[in-house]
Amino acid sequence: MPATAAARPTDESTPSTKYHVVRDPGEVREVFRRVEEFMPTNALTTVVPLSATALRVLSRARFALPPVLASATGDRHRAVRKMVAAFFTPAKVEAVGPRVTTLTRQRCQAAAKALESGPIDLADIIGRRIPPVIMQELTGFACPDLMLLKRWSRDSLELFWGWPDEERQVVLAISAAEFYGWLRETVIASKGDDSLFGVLHAAGLSTPEICSLGYFLVIAGQETTAQLINIAFYRALQNRTLWHELSQGASAAAFVRGVLASESSVHTWRRVSAMDSLLGGVNLPAGAEILLELSGQHPAGAVPTAYSLAFGHGLHRCLGAKLAELETITVLEETARAFPTLVFTGPEPKWIRLLSFQTPTTVMATLEPA
Repeated sequence: MPATAAARPTDESTPSTKYHVVRDPGEVREVFRRVEEFMPTNALTTVVPLSATALRVLSRARFALPPVLASATGDRHRAVRKMVAAFFTPAKVEAVGPRVTTLTRQRCQAAAKALESGPIDLADIIGRRIPPVIMQELTGFACPDLMLLKRWSRDSLELFWGWPDEERQVVLAISAAEFYGWLRETVIASKGDDSLFGVLHAAGLSTPEICSLGYFLVIAGQETTAQLINIAFYRALQNRTLWHELSQGASAAAFVRGVLASESSVHTWRRVSAMDSLLGGVNLPAGAEILLELSGQHPAGAVPTAYSLAFGHGLHRCLGAKLAELETITVLEETARAFPTLVFTGPEPKWIRLLSFQTPTTVMATLEPA
């Protein structure tokens, strides 16, 4: 079931008061298409203003996010997008499929051993482990230690898309500064190599521009996919018939696409009106902030491609869409085949609920008694 509303606080930052919320999928696509009227300049801004203390923490780290990809538009955006897309072509994504299978089977072996001692957390032992490896191998730059990467990623998502109070903002800003420091060193060290960062250097992008692109690319390239995998795990384990069919070799593609359409890990995105505009019969003034609901709003019987909106649309469609889909389908299929009698166990999990991101923090499972 869609869960977008649960992420929203009841104070002045509630989307119903701060944002013009667009729910109709057709209107969402229209916003993405009208690129001159509805700009991405607020896509990577914090949901709540940061305190002076948090800003000082970021400033000391030379933290800067000039518009390059997700928050940019125009010819510059298209040129950079083309360079990044070269690392995620359909052929490269297809070629990485066997590697995803191998990694998943390795993680299932670890899960099998852990199951000997009791329930396991699929989110931890499988879900979070595979996307970082694949991203690293496709982009050519090495990621930090997994647990450190996960902490940095989740803290940054909360800093930019959550509603942290001033005390929490400082904690998150310190983490973001650490992340940015690692990223800056990695970007500088990539000059002259054939990694994604090296290619961007060779094309003339500055270090701050590459860091800006890399900051959220590193997160999007692994954390949001892991979040999607965990939602898929959680919902699949609630359907015993589906799990049995998957364990017997059925494809998970239709199910995963259903999750993307109804409950994606990236369930909303933002735009801002660059001029006075008319949208869906509503007059929007210049500067109006818009929240686009990407999943959870498709009517029953929607076209089979409805799931695609979860990855955006048009010039800003997610470059890793096919990769995220492939990873989620493969991980779900291989896990079900490895553990036909796996069942969800324990209390309902807590969820991360941010303006644009959601996922269960754990997916506890055990083997059904014989």
